[in-house]
Formats: sequence, C-alpha cells, structure tokens
Amino acid sequence: MSIKSYFACTKGATAIEYGLIAASIALAISVALYAFGADLSELFFDRLPGLLNM
Repeated sequence: MSIKSYFACTKGATAIEYGLIAASIALAISVALYAFGADLSELFFDRLPGLLNM
C-alpha cells in the first residue's frame, strides 16, 4: 500500500464523523446545563411543586 492510497482511503471516516457529532452534542448539552443549571434547578425544585399543588 502506497502512501498516496493510504491517505485516499476513507474506510473509517464515517465512524469518526459520527464520533465527532456525538462529542459535539455532548459538549453542547454540558455547556447548556452549566449555563442554565441554577435556573433549571429553581424551576424543578422550587416552583414546580408549588404549581402542582394547586
């Protein structure tokens, strides 16, 4: 196998792309939870129980 054909091979490219997509989604979820974590905690643990008791 020559170097040219080695770099032209795209056999594992799809798996790498799906891995990058999954990592990007995980990073976006982590950033959103970090940014809005306190607000979500307040919503679910402070306000929602009071609304459900109405």
